[in-house]
Amino acid sequence: MTSSYNESQRLSRVAALYDIHGNLPALEAVLDELQSERVDRIVVGGDVFPGPFSHEVLRRLKQLDIPTDFIVGNCETALAVERAGGNTGLPEPVRDTLRWCAQQIDDGEAAWLAKWPLTLAVDVERVGPVLFCHGTPRDDNEIFTEKTPDERVAPAFANVTERVVVCGHTHMQFDRTVGAVRIVNAGSVGMPFGEPGADWLLIGPTIEFRHTTYDRAKAAERIRATRYPQADDFASRYVLAPPSAKQMLDVFTGASLKPAAHR
Repeated sequence: MTSSYNESQRLSRVAALYDIHGNLPALEAVLDELQSERVDRIVVGGDVFPGPFSHEVLRRLKQLDIPTDFIVGNCETALAVERAGGNTGLPEPVRDTLRWCAQQIDDGEAAWLAKWPLTLAVDVERVGPVLFCHGTPRDDNEIFTEKTPDERVAPAFANVTERVVVCGHTHMQFDRTVGAVRIVNAGSVGMPFGEPGADWLLIGPTIEFRHTTYDRAKAAERIRATRYPQADDFASRYVLAPPSAKQMLDVFTGASLKPAAHR
């Protein structure tokens, strides 16, 4: 994987918003906070879908005055499969939410989602070249956490030339170095594991973890008023009382990364 950078295209501050999962109230709170941060680009790191307001989130992001880039998440990949009538192999409740979300988007939007790249590289002032991916640079669905041993993580980043990689997917923020690569997880805007709220990342001139609070009770009411198939569960489990980071680290323990030859 090679990237070239032009100093004239160097960015001052970038906001990384990952795993929004259709949580429009959380996104609105983050965007309100961003107004005072002088951000010159936003990177949406995948998994806009599924969620109770996925289509509204997508439309809101497309209308932003700040230039916004998108990369694909595993859920956009699964959404395309469900929309085509295929079988993702996911549990039926998850497939139900994906099918519902697939019905909310038109052919033009589906074609646009299909063009989202797996990775995106940008140059940030005083940080340097940064590579954005969802799971790992080679696969949007690979799982690793702050606890995964270095020797299992390293092959997924073997071909990366950037010294900073921003990922998401597991909904938990972390900052670790594997070999010569600093790997930072942006966390999740819409479904963070751990402290309730909305997690995201501000890059430039340093890398800063951000946590935004919002009226979660009112958000839960809005979510429950939708026709989203898992609306009540989403409001209860992911907005009002999300699982702890420890619980989810236990769940993800033993998750496998693919062989180095993958992709």
